[in-house]
Amino acid sequence: MTKAKLVFDPFSMDFFNGAYETYRRMRDEAPVYYSDEHDFYALTRHEDVAPAFKDFDTYSSAYGIDLATIRNGMPTESGPRMIIFMDPPSHRNMRSLLNKVFTPRAIQAQTENVVDKIEKYLSRLDPDGFDAVQEFTAPFPVEVITTMLGVPEESAQQVRHWIDDSLHREVGQVETGEQAMKANIDQAMFYLDLVAKRRAEPRDDLFTKLVQAELERENGEMDRLDDLEIAAFASLLGGAGAETVTKLVGNAVYMFAKHQDQWQMMREDRSMISGAVEELLRYEAPSQYNVRRNMRDVHLHGTTIPEGSPVFLIAGSANRDERAWTDADKFDITRDRAQAQNLGLGYGIHSCLGAALARLESSIALDRLLDFMPRFEVDFDKCTRVQMQNVAGWKNVPVKVLR
Repeated sequence: MTKAKLVFDPFSMDFFNGAYETYRRMRDEAPVYYSDEHDFYALTRHEDVAPAFKDFDTYSSAYGIDLATIRNGMPTESGPRMIIFMDPPSHRNMRSLLNKVFTPRAIQAQTENVVDKIEKYLSRLDPDGFDAVQEFTAPFPVEVITTMLGVPEESAQQVRHWIDDSLHREVGQVETGEQAMKANIDQAMFYLDLVAKRRAEPRDDLFTKLVQAELERENGEMDRLDDLEIAAFASLLGGAGAETVTKLVGNAVYMFAKHQDQWQMMREDRSMISGAVEELLRYEAPSQYNVRRNMRDVHLHGTTIPEGSPVFLIAGSANRDERAWTDADKFDITRDRAQAQNLGLGYGIHSCLGAALARLESSIALDRLLDFMPRFEVDFDKCTRVQMQNVAGWKNVPVKVLR
């Protein structure tokens, strides 16, 4: 029997539906994969992806982190000055500044905010039937992060819809569409207006801290962030803060419906929640890949990746690599986390700035869900996935609490 041709297409239903079988074939048959259709390379093995995330000299972020941007040649000087589009030293200086306003103490100070938002939406759920994503895991995380930023509460859900629209992709859609472009512009204008208001009237929020903060520029001089830099950071933090937890906790409901024995284990021993969060991040990372531009020829597994190529670093595959993890395709919250580096929240200089917040939110959400629905069932036939650039997760997960 002839084996089907190996095709990885990040703009296909195969990707949107969870391309884990494709990833397995790529790791086995083409650890340096080349796409004839889209002219990119992809790394899928943990031993290749993890070091590549740390090797910014070879795999640059300064040309964009998605295929369309790298292919179209994002202007490195006049383009958006977001931290995800930076290599050192610019990245180092910006990250140092952001670390000062995003400290562990600042994250812990958000505990009450997180609990309030989770309980707000949990209290509205009908145990006889609700959509875990649309009614719970989508609305609460965006309110957590926008409250931190200083966004008015009444605007939080609008921010979520802008984020969803900006990431949505139809099958075969590589470039940013008209609706996504409009969402990006509307969101940028909204944040620029907020920056102006905080300059005029400071408050105790992240926007004000960024307005008042100073960073060291490449020439060694100290400088304030300009309005565009602050708005870009808010857009990035808002998007990552909303999407990561939404997808992570939504996936938790789905996965624990499939593994009720592990749900009961957590009910009896809440100390297992942190391990469950890590396993959820490993098993189906909300962000499946990042794209880099390689700055020199790379020779790997008998293949040469030419300088200037877009290279997909597929963390979603590396986290399921059986070379790194025992029973890699098995969901197991008791897994030995020391086996390999979990890439679910990134790695290296671009590891998720809000990782601690994401873990805090997810842990509290799971703890409250264990109380709200000790036993539950999911209508798997009615579950639908999102169609988003580089993001994996559920759009709808219908749930019924069992008495």
